[in-house]
Amino acid sequence: SNGRPEGFRFHHVSTDEVYGSLGATGQFTEATPYAPNSPYSASKAASDHLVRAWGETYGLPYVLTNCSNNYGPYHFPEKLIPVVILKALSGEPIPVYGQGLNIRDWLYVEDHADALLTVLQRGEVGRTYNIGGENEVTNIDLVRRICALLDRMRPQARPHAEQIAFVTDRPGHDLRYAIDPTRIRTELGWRPSVTLDQGLERTVRWFLDNEPWWRALQARDGVGQRLGQAVGAAP
Repeated sequence: SNGRPEGFRFHHVSTDEVYGSLGATGQFTEATPYAPNSPYSASKAASDHLVRAWGETYGLPYVLTNCSNNYGPYHFPEKLIPVVILKALSGEPIPVYGQGLNIRDWLYVEDHADALLTVLQRGEVGRTYNIGGENEVTNIDLVRRICALLDRMRPQARPHAEQIAFVTDRPGHDLRYAIDPTRIRTELGWRPSVTLDQGLERTVRWFLDNEPWWRALQARDGVGQRLGQAVGAAP
């Protein structure tokens, strides 16, 4: 349209949750039908459709990315990984939904930022790219890995894993997400630079070294609690 800067493109950052839930096998590709299972993921799916519609109707030069779960430094303290770290450090119960068998593909935030720049600069206009960390793990295994890191980096009298407490699962909680990153790898040459264990160690170290940052946030009402539980769910 008139007035658009030369070389302008709109990068819409979305989530793998728009694809719904997977069983024990299979992965999401860019051709996977949309099937969001929660109001949050439905709103993200709607935003993806709006971006595509603006491209079709008005020629908006967009690129669209759907990523897996991010983690790393500055992760807000209501999310799973910082909740685990901070609850473990405080000696409180570490809440895990259900039996902790939900599976996620974890993407280190610095790798995601690198992928976003790669797509923005070199992705094909009107194309979607799935960004995954190639790090599938159950929630309970993830929590135990973090506890083991803290046992080594901030040891206490008993193993941190003894603080794990299972709580009522949240509604609309998809069982498994897994991304097939073939397109971004083959077309744009991007791959994650760290393994899950390397990224978790960097993340735990960052939280240990930056206590003033998260202490200030914890002073806010409700911060540090896992969100999304049903009314009347176990605390």
